[in-house]
Amino acid sequence: MKPVHPIIFLIVPLLVMSSYWTAPAAVANPHEFTLENGLRLIVKEDHRSPVVVSLLMYRAGSIDESNGATGVAHVLEHMMFKGTEKVPGGEFSKRIAAAGGRDNAFTSRDYTGYFQQLHKDHLSLAMELESDRMHNLLLTEEEFSKEINVVMEERRLRTDDQARSLLFEKKMAVAYQSHPYKHPVIGWMNDLENMTVDDARKWYDQWYAPNNAILVIVGDVEPDKVKTLAQNYYGNIPSRSLPTINERKPQIEPPQLGIKRITVKAPAELPYLIMGYHTPVIRDTAQDWEPFALEILEGILDGHASARLNKSLVRDLRIANSAGASYDATGRGESMFLLSGTPSPGKTVEELEQALRTEIKNVIEKNVTEEELNRVKAQVIASQVYQLDSIFAQAMQIGRLESIGLSYQDIDVILEKLQAVTAEQVRTVAEKYFNDDRLTVAVLDPQPLEQKEPTKESAVLRH
Repeated sequence: MKPVHPIIFLIVPLLVMSSYWTAPAAVANPHEFTLENGLRLIVKEDHRSPVVVSLLMYRAGSIDESNGATGVAHVLEHMMFKGTEKVPGGEFSKRIAAAGGRDNAFTSRDYTGYFQQLHKDHLSLAMELESDRMHNLLLTEEEFSKEINVVMEERRLRTDDQARSLLFEKKMAVAYQSHPYKHPVIGWMNDLENMTVDDARKWYDQWYAPNNAILVIVGDVEPDKVKTLAQNYYGNIPSRSLPTINERKPQIEPPQLGIKRITVKAPAELPYLIMGYHTPVIRDTAQDWEPFALEILEGILDGHASARLNKSLVRDLRIANSAGASYDATGRGESMFLLSGTPSPGKTVEELEQALRTEIKNVIEKNVTEEELNRVKAQVIASQVYQLDSIFAQAMQIGRLESIGLSYQDIDVILEKLQAVTAEQVRTVAEKYFNDDRLTVAVLDPQPLEQKEPTKESAVLRH
C-alpha cells in the first residue's frame, strides 16, 4: 500500500548536489534545450561511470482519460513495445539488451515514461529506437487483442486478487467525487473489456508528439553532443496541435461536505483500515509552505522505528500490528494524506481509527518537538545523499517535476522549504486538514480465503 516516497524522487541529491552544480560555478548543470518541434531536452552530466539514462516523459496520464476509456494510457504504454516498420514487435527490448542495457516503461496518474539505461556509447541506439516509435508505431487489431488480455490479467493479479489494493482503489473512487484521480491508472475492468485498438490509436495520435514530451538524459555525456543526437533523431518529427499542461481544463474537486465511509469485503486474513484526508500539493514552490509541513508531518508519524505511529500504536499500546502514514506533495491534482493500519488480534478497526485520530490530536494539542523535527529533516537529507548514486533516480527527479508543471530549477528551493518547516507549521496543517469534512474512511472486511488453481497461461507483465 505504501510506495517509495514520491518527494524523495523529486528532491534527490539536494545536500551534495551543490558540489555538482556549483563547481565550477560558471557551468550550469543540468543543461536545457528546446528543439524547433517543441521537444524539451534536459541533460545532466554525471561522469562517475560510463553509463547513461535516457528517459522520455509524455505529459499525459490517466488524469487525461475520459469516462468509458479509463486505462487507455496504460494500455498504449504496453502497445508501444509492439513495433514499427523499422523495428518489429519485441525487437526494441532485444536490441537494448544486446547492447548491455535495460529498458522499461511506466504509467501514472499524471504522465507516462519510457527509459533505457545503457553504456554511454549506445545512447544513439536508445534515441533511434525511442524516436522511431514516437511517430511510427504500428497499432494492429491482432496485437491489441493479445495485449488487452495481458492488461486485464495484470489488473486481476495486482488489484482484483489483492485485498488491500482493491480497498485502496475503492477508497479513491469514493474520496474523489468528480476529479479523474477517482479512476485507477490501470482502468476499470469494464472499460478494458470494451476497449478497441481505435481507442489506443486515438490516444497515441492525441498525446504522443514531441511538443508534449520531455527528454531527460543523465550520465557520462557532453550536453552539446547530446543535443546534436536529439536533433538528428527527434528533430524531424512534426509537432501537433494539443493543449499544454497549463491550457488544459482545470479539474478541481468540489468541496467535501462530510465524512465518507466505505466497507469492502474481500478474501483476506486480517482487516485493514485506510483514512484519507484531502490535502494540497505544491503549486508555487517559492510561496507554498503547507505541502512541506505535511511532508514533515508524515515523517514524524511514520518512516522510522521511533516514529509516532509505530512507537505508540504498535509497540506501546499494541492496538495495531502495523500503522503508517503516506503523503505525496506533488501532482497535477490535489493529494491525500493517508493513515493506515491493521488492528492487533482482539482489537477492532474502530479502536484503531480512534487511536489514529488521537495521534493527530496529540500533534495539534501537544505539538511536535525540535528533536522530532531535526530527525525527520536529517532523514530527508540522508535519503537524497544515498540516491545520488542512482542516475536513474536523478533522471526521474527531473522528469517528474517537469511533467507535473514544476521545474528542476525548484530542487534547491524544495530542500530549503523542508528545512525551514517549524513545529507550529506542522501543528497548523494538522489542525486545518485533518477534519471529517476532508476524510474518507475505508475498511477491509476480511472474507474466507479461497484456494485458487493457477491459470493455465500466465501473462507477461512489464512492470
